[in-house]
Amino acid sequence: MLSKIHYISRGNSVEEQKMHIRNALDAGCKMVQLRFKNASKAEILEVALAAKAWCSDAHACLIINDSIEIAREADADGVHLGLTDDSIAEARSILGPDKLIGGTANTLEDVLQRIEERCDYVGLGPFRFTTTKANLSPILGLEGYTRILSELTNRHLSIPVYAIGGILKEDVPALIQTGVYGIALSGMITDAADRAARIYELEQIVNHAEISR
Repeated sequence: MLSKIHYISRGNSVEEQKMHIRNALDAGCKMVQLRFKNASKAEILEVALAAKAWCSDAHACLIINDSIEIAREADADGVHLGLTDDSIAEARSILGPDKLIGGTANTLEDVLQRIEERCDYVGLGPFRFTTTKANLSPILGLEGYTRILSELTNRHLSIPVYAIGGILKEDVPALIQTGVYGIALSGMITDAADRAARIYELEQIVNHAEISR
C-alpha cells in the first residue's frame, strides 16, 4: 500500500487542491497526502471526499495531513501527524488497526519515537530548504539521512522512511542509497510539464537505485 513516490498536494483553494490531486492521480500517482494548510475544516473535507473517490477509482492511497477527524469522516486510508499534532495512539484508537498512520521526524530521536509509537512510516526531513512548509526544521542534507539510516541499521531497527523537503530529480539516487524507502514530493510533480513521464522516470530512478544499493 505504501508507494515509493508519495505526492504531497498543494493549492491555496479548494479548486487548486482538487485540480492538482486529480492531475497527480491521472499521471499515475499511487499515494497522495492531502495537505491544505490554513483552510477551514469544511474546505479540507470537501477536497478529502473528492480525493477519496478519485483515489479509490485509481487504486491509490489517500493520506490526510494533520486531521484525524477528517481522515475518519472521509474514510481516508490514513493520516499523517506532525510531532506537535495529536498522538499516534489517539489516531490508532479512532481510525482502527487497518489505517495507515505516518509521522513527521527531523532527528534520529524523532524516528526512534515514531518507531516506539508504532507508526507505519516516517516522513523524515527536510532534505533542503523549501518554501512549501512554514517553520522549517533544521536541514538534514544527504549526510543527515546517511547518519540516521545507518544508526537504525546498527540498532537493528526498521521503518519505511520517506525523504521530504526540496528534493530534486538528481537527488533521488543518492537518497535511495542512504536506505530511505521512498521520496515525498510536491512541486516536482505538480509543476512538471508531463507529469506522467515525470512519475514514470522517478519510479525507474528509485528502482534502479534500490537494485544497486
